Amino acid sequence: MKQHARVYSDAKQYSCTHCSESFRCREILKSHMLKSHNEGTCFMCPICHKKFSWKCDLKRHIQRREGVKPYVCDDRSKCFCIAGEFRLHHLVHSDFKVFCCDLCGKDFKRPYAVKFHFKRCFDGVECDSIL
Repeated sequence: MKQHARVYSDAKQYSCTHCSESFRCREILKSHMLKSHNEGTCFMCPICHKKFSWKCDLKRHIQRREGVKPYVCDDRSKCFCIAGEFRLHHLVHSDFKVFCCDLCGKDFKRPYAVKFHFKRCFDGVECDSIL
């Protein structure tokens, strides 16, 4: 819960020892140290030599490269290599709209749809009545 709360906080308590960058999460600092300063533990793809800060990210990368897609949708015959993508896809087949515009309250099934809507809503394109 503490880690999740940091996403909404402006506090950046993890600082890089090499530059002036600061981060909310230790995990993001770890990625920064590896990518920007070539410091820290890394996991490297044996095929393309791309570096990852986390073993699970390397595993996901390899699954994508190899086309491994163990999560199969029954309704549309779509396949996914990531469980989260599969769960998100299932929202298309349901009536649940779990993503909401903070400005007008309109609900959406997909996070990118609410982001697109929010930008238009914020500019007053879709929701003139709230501005």
